[in-house]
Amino acid sequence: MKPHRPPRAPRPAPVQDVAAQLDLQPGQSLELLQALHILTREGKINQDSRRKLKQVYHLYQFIAPILEELSAHDHPVTLADHGAGKSYLGFILYDLFFKPLGRGTIYGIETRAALVESSQQLAARLGFARMQFLNMSVAESTRADFMPERFDIVTALHACDTATDDAIAFGLEKKARALVLVPCCQAELAAAMRQNKALQLARTPLAELWRHPIHTREIGSHLTNVLRCLYLEASGYQVTVTELVGWEHSMKNELIIARHTGQKKRSAAQRLRELLEQFGLQEALAHRYPALPSSE
Repeated sequence: MKPHRPPRAPRPAPVQDVAAQLDLQPGQSLELLQALHILTREGKINQDSRRKLKQVYHLYQFIAPILEELSAHDHPVTLADHGAGKSYLGFILYDLFFKPLGRGTIYGIETRAALVESSQQLAARLGFARMQFLNMSVAESTRADFMPERFDIVTALHACDTATDDAIAFGLEKKARALVLVPCCQAELAAAMRQNKALQLARTPLAELWRHPIHTREIGSHLTNVLRCLYLEASGYQVTVTELVGWEHSMKNELIIARHTGQKKRSAAQRLRELLEQFGLQEALAHRYPALPSSE
């Protein structure tokens, strides 16, 4: 009788095979993807991780040209990643761009202490010395005296509800040269619209657009992003809005890219004011848009 042998552990797939199967970016570290639990030890990937990687790669393709432009003439780019979470975006940006470039720093800002600690440990293990992770809110990071006075790029991938607005405020305070935002779960404005719905229905037929709760949520989400774009244009940025990936990969799919030009659009500021008035939101959102250029 043959002795019982334990089953052999599956052999990891060759690096070239894994990279080809997953359509990885050139130079992508498999060790990093495994540490982020995007890949298993055997080089496999599940469908949820594939979607996450696809989203981050698409975002990288939008950010990379901006990084290349801003890092010209040996400039060390500073990037703030707000609502960093597990820092998928920050780690992949560092691995693909900052590490081979040899300069520049990424600051991951996250309120959940456990995620910050695990990101710090992973960066140390991989030798990603120019990554810093801070356990604080966006507002706290704006006031922190140890942070750089200026940032080149501000990113926020699926920053929930008002976290995107906080990232915009941070970018304006730090005179960011570019902001790359993928908003998520916008609820603040919809809540304000619900409170004065009866008054608006009596005042204007446009209120029918948000009479039903599901419409309130959807109109509120869309209007939130429209106001954000107008605010950025009024603050001296050129704004582009597009899809991040196909809707089959994520329903939170709107990508806002703002590049600083210094040309503040008075027409954008005026339209923003008019929309706030039309939807009865002047008081509820006054704190979001405190520094609009004069309408005179």
